[in-house]
Amino acid sequence: MKKLIQSILISQARSIIKTQKPVIVAVTGSVGKTSTRNAIATALRGHFSVRVPYLNYNNEFGVPLTILGFKSPGKSPVGWLTVLLAGWKLSRKSDSTYPRVLILEYGADHAGDIETLCNIAAPDISVITAISPVHLENYTDLDALIGEKATLARRTAANGLVILSADNIEVKGMKAVTQAEVLTFGVSPDADVLATNISVGVRQDDFFESTEQFSEINYHLKTPEGETDVRLPNLLGAGSVQASLVASTVALHLGMELPNIVKNLSELKSEPGRLNPIAGIKCSLIIDDSYNAAPASVALALDTLALFPRTNDARRIAVLGKMAELGALTETEHLNIGRKAAECDVDILLAVGEPARDYIRGAESTGKTIHTEYFANSEDAGRWLDRELKKGDIVLVKGSESSRMEKVVKDIMAEPARAAELLVRQYGKWVERSSGNN
Repeated sequence: MKKLIQSILISQARSIIKTQKPVIVAVTGSVGKTSTRNAIATALRGHFSVRVPYLNYNNEFGVPLTILGFKSPGKSPVGWLTVLLAGWKLSRKSDSTYPRVLILEYGADHAGDIETLCNIAAPDISVITAISPVHLENYTDLDALIGEKATLARRTAANGLVILSADNIEVKGMKAVTQAEVLTFGVSPDADVLATNISVGVRQDDFFESTEQFSEINYHLKTPEGETDVRLPNLLGAGSVQASLVASTVALHLGMELPNIVKNLSELKSEPGRLNPIAGIKCSLIIDDSYNAAPASVALALDTLALFPRTNDARRIAVLGKMAELGALTETEHLNIGRKAAECDVDILLAVGEPARDYIRGAESTGKTIHTEYFANSEDAGRWLDRELKKGDIVLVKGSESSRMEKVVKDIMAEPARAAELLVRQYGKWVERSSGNN
């Protein structure tokens, strides 16, 4: 039955695109997909009707459901009948209320996944954020993963636009596979859409409350259409800059003017679990990056943690769960991140989950002074922090989905009643499921 429903959904999704003729913006990459798609939607706000996926609807079920405009009905036969009936109607007659722009996220766990999704909805505009060895256990090597992501550029309409990171050599090299126009983004001087003079302002005191602004990113934006200054309040990390650069590129391509784009970007919000600053207990600050983890994104998160000054006796604390699906690179990448944590002058490193022991080994190999603790699961790490946190501590929390690192955040956030609003995986099976031994 599942295969039958999937087949019908895909068929309807294809027909809907032919009938409704939306602009398809497809985003893929190893990191930053969700932040990028939501930044694009923010930049287009008020000028185009837009739809983005619900949660991580980025596979052969999620992409068609996004095109139809529904969440999964689960095991409800009546629910599926409702979805399929609505899809049938949308596939047969133009609907003036259908979104002008669909911003779709294309995930890839196995070879051929991107091709499958492009067969459902070939992009008019494609975005490839960065390549990192995540899901590598399902590919023969890194080159195979790069080739998989490059499929999106290859399948982009010849009269469309391919947007590539100028800062990631693997992504930048995908220029060769497409006949579409290519624009690059990033901080590399040769980027077509370029961020310069980046500054990140963070709180300089050791008293963090939920009503206050924790940080601000400012940079100068240069584009083929002109240049201006951009302000991103309460955002952290280079990923926010990268996402806003992509959003500017898409919006300009679709005919928006730069002042309107910049105004919209100033309203960009942090995504739950993605470098989201949250007030913690004892006037601490949590940098919640608990959604998932790949080597590149963990390194970025540690760089973000290093931006915050130590005031009085406050400490930088990194709570890192294991990184999953790294295959043969598992040990090497965990050791590298441990060394990175020490180089970023982290005071305390908490490692969660068996592979994360190599974080500690990597950190200790540098000879730098760093206090380390190992925990089998996220609950134990949260309890330790609950006891040990001090006023003004800056706590980075990150790890793979299977590490359930949001449980650490929930244990030490100042307003746990807001967990459903601020944290990832606060619904259904995730709330009910025990992490066990992570």
